[in-house]
Amino acid sequence: MPKSSDHNDFLPPPAAQAVVALGQSLALARQRRKESLRSWAQRMGVAVRTVQRMEKGDPGVGMGVYALAIWLMGRSQALADVALPEFDMGALDLEIQTAQKRGRRVVP
Repeated sequence: MPKSSDHNDFLPPPAAQAVVALGQSLALARQRRKESLRSWAQRMGVAVRTVQRMEKGDPGVGMGVYALAIWLMGRSQALADVALPEFDMGALDLEIQTAQKRGRRVVP
């Protein structure tokens, strides 16, 4: 039976939808490679049920499982790129606000 975590109840809808979309893409990647759930699970070192939950976008599945599936697709660099500082719009907005308070003009 899957573990339930309180933090899963607080996942914002856009984030939950992104996890579901990721799971669906991983399922499609497995299917396009003509791999069964069982063989994919064996290659990942997890239970078939875990792969099924991942493919459904269950946020309770550990990030390591998602990362391993992404690696099996040959896309591990894409995972590393997700949180690059240059894509952190929230931090950029704060830097702009700080500069504006100091009376400087910032061109993004």
